[in-house]
Amino acid sequence: MRSAVVLVGGEARRANGQEKYFFTYHGRTFIERLVDSLGEVVDEIILVARDPEQCKRFHEIKGVRCITDIRRGIGPIGGLHAGSLAAQGEFIFVSACDMPCINPAVIAHLFDCIEDYDAAIPSWNPHMFEPLHAVYRRTALLTYLECHDSLSLRAMVKSLSARYVPVDELKIIDPDLRTFTNINKPEDLEHINTPGSEPCTPLTGSSPDNKTFK
Repeated sequence: MRSAVVLVGGEARRANGQEKYFFTYHGRTFIERLVDSLGEVVDEIILVARDPEQCKRFHEIKGVRCITDIRRGIGPIGGLHAGSLAAQGEFIFVSACDMPCINPAVIAHLFDCIEDYDAAIPSWNPHMFEPLHAVYRRTALLTYLECHDSLSLRAMVKSLSARYVPVDELKIIDPDLRTFTNINKPEDLEHINTPGSEPCTPLTGSSPDNKTFK
């Protein structure tokens, strides 16, 4: 069984307090696009929100289960902790909520790549990788998250036996690497919604906010 965990509980400070998962791109919200794409390759989709009030925002979205952080106020690590506990699959694809162009074929390839590793993580170069567009072994995440000193995703990844998947390998599936497009600011959203732009056209100089540097 394969699971997906989408972290929706961020404070959206860069988006002027707006809820990025309800940003609209080519007529559909980010969360709708994510759920449809993920539904092609996983058996369950879990949204991890800050609190029950935030979960109520997703009641009309079918095919998902919304849970809340158990350890609140500690960023993505808190969402991963709650999501890993709730997931039923042996492997978990983890995503941020601001990535409207997630490619199902890329996700499927990451699931295939994990093999005996703890994680399959896209890598841009030896120093930069994508921890919030990656597949993890559930038991490895839980072992780390039960007892850790750092709230850093980098520290978590470095503790795992990870397979780094070069993005050049993923270009065979997604030539423009649109799957990694992430939107953090309203002006980024305006850019990709420019009349005449193709769905999921990548941003020039796309924001590195979802990326982690080794």
